Amino acid sequence: MKTPRMALAALVACAALTACGGQDAGDGTGSPSPSEGSPVTSMPSTDPADPTGPSAPPPSAPATALPPTKRPTPGPSLPPGPGAHTISGTVEAGVEPGCLMLDGFQLVGGPRDVLTAGAKVTVTGKPQPDMLTTCQQGIPFTVESARRS
Repeated sequence: MKTPRMALAALVACAALTACGGQDAGDGTGSPSPSEGSPVTSMPSTDPADPTGPSAPPPSAPATALPPTKRPTPGPSLPPGPGAHTISGTVEAGVEPGCLMLDGFQLVGGPRDVLTAGAKVTVTGKPQPDMLTTCQQGIPFTVESARRS
């Protein structure tokens, strides 16, 4: 006697959930059903941050992820942008792993095959004193270009 009651209760619960699910599309838009007026059509997203939009470009790999034979060859050097500084010296290892220092600046970014501890380099970039980093020393310096000197 207990089994038919439980089966009936489960059947009623499933029917109620199915009926509730049929009233709303479940997408959170609250769109009206066809009986309430004209149907609602959705427009494709034009938000550039929306990866599902029709104009979203495919993700591209950074140049450093390419094998050495496929990397783009460096073109002519461009003049530094406004506010850029050029510093030269010997790169030193920071106190934290992966941190590189040059003349009191913490080097952020740049080609890691050129920027290695002990290398004599000339670096162009911009100081970013308000940037937060994990290196805990020096003034962060965003590297725009680097070359051995």
